[in-house]
Amino acid sequence: MTLSEALPKVLDRIDADLDKSLERLFAFIRLQSISTDPAFAGQCKATAEHVAKELKELGFDPKVRPTKGHPIVTATSPGGPGPRVLFYGHYDVQPVDPLNLWTTPPFEPRIEELPGGRKVIVGRGAADDKGQIMTFVEACRAFKAITGALPLPITMMIEGEEECGSANLFSFVRDNADEFKLDLGLVCDTGMWDRTTPAITTSLRGMVYEEVTLRCADRDLHSGLFGGAAANPIRILARIIAAIHDDNGRITIPDFYEGVAELPADIKADLKALDLRPEDFLGQVGLKVSAGEKDRMLIEQISTRPACDVNGIIGGYTGEGAKTVIAAQASAKISFRLVGDQNPDKIRDAFRSFVKERLPADCEVTFAGHSGSPALQLPYDNPSLAKARAALAEEWGKKAVTIGSGGSIPIVGDFKRVLGMDSLLVGFGLDDDRIHSPNEKYDLTSFHKGIRSWARILASLAN
Repeated sequence: MTLSEALPKVLDRIDADLDKSLERLFAFIRLQSISTDPAFAGQCKATAEHVAKELKELGFDPKVRPTKGHPIVTATSPGGPGPRVLFYGHYDVQPVDPLNLWTTPPFEPRIEELPGGRKVIVGRGAADDKGQIMTFVEACRAFKAITGALPLPITMMIEGEEECGSANLFSFVRDNADEFKLDLGLVCDTGMWDRTTPAITTSLRGMVYEEVTLRCADRDLHSGLFGGAAANPIRILARIIAAIHDDNGRITIPDFYEGVAELPADIKADLKALDLRPEDFLGQVGLKVSAGEKDRMLIEQISTRPACDVNGIIGGYTGEGAKTVIAAQASAKISFRLVGDQNPDKIRDAFRSFVKERLPADCEVTFAGHSGSPALQLPYDNPSLAKARAALAEEWGKKAVTIGSGGSIPIVGDFKRVLGMDSLLVGFGLDDDRIHSPNEKYDLTSFHKGIRSWARILASLAN
């Protein structure tokens, strides 16, 4: 049976097996795999063993591999002659606090019907990431049931510490790089554009985080005695911060935009067609006017363009009432979101030079660098991307958009830098899934059509 002949039967099997797929997902959600709380270490281990058991039933060769924290489950299964893929997900979940805001117990999953007849799966981990993992697993199950084999060789890597920083995953990947140097990574921890529009995340912004501290006098000064003469580090710091952006919202640090490429015309047209408007996106947080680069679309500002934000300013007296002092020091925490080929080390150096060049006499500066990671970009001409977009369009009846993420999934960067492997980030979460919050949910349609989508993608990649 050819793949083209098998795929309709696989999709029919997915439809017929949906209730059993939900039962398996519910069993997964009931396991309280809260990775951040040591009290749940036993539950995390039990969840890893549960995942391994499920994969073994599908013909995978699973291993529960210990780390200094929670175990990582790996599993391999041969398949057709297509590319060798590595599927990544995480079985751990966020804490459930505050418990009193849950309408039902967080680890007792259920189907709820929302106004308008929309059905959702409610429970901690339903969307992040147990439901997303199971869309892929159930697609594999359907192929096994119909053809007796997977359409291509698949390796699974399901970790248990994503919600607490993946502290042990990075060294695990580096130490076992030869085992995982495959052809393509598949990640299902992202989302759709909206309930009916599938999306593939093709870029993740990088990060540079700096703390800058200015010091002037050797103590806080009485502003009545020294005001007008003594250097004020708060005023100096405020002036430097204000100089980072020009009136058009563009960052003025020299060479900051080195490595920032323009989007291909067709990708930019796709983003424009999404018509993301400030009143809709910013309106939900009480704002209405975009403060980013004035010559860029809002969707570019939050996903495919670099950004700089001041995350905190500290200095002087901030308690109740008045205290007339000139502070001895002032500090700020500043983050840079990077895109394209921007180099975190160069950005950090350029920022520090920018600050130093603006220091007046009697003012000293120290810096503390907290983190730095480059951006990640999947090449738009990657053949796997085109195949996945076509497969998603077949399932959803709409063109799959390629979007950038303003955040980051650090392990995807290691897949590229350590394993030399590009990754497809395909997910079916929605903005209203309440991940990390009480009453987390996953649309039943996301789960059902997510399984069908992965079946189509696997068949397309195998061809």
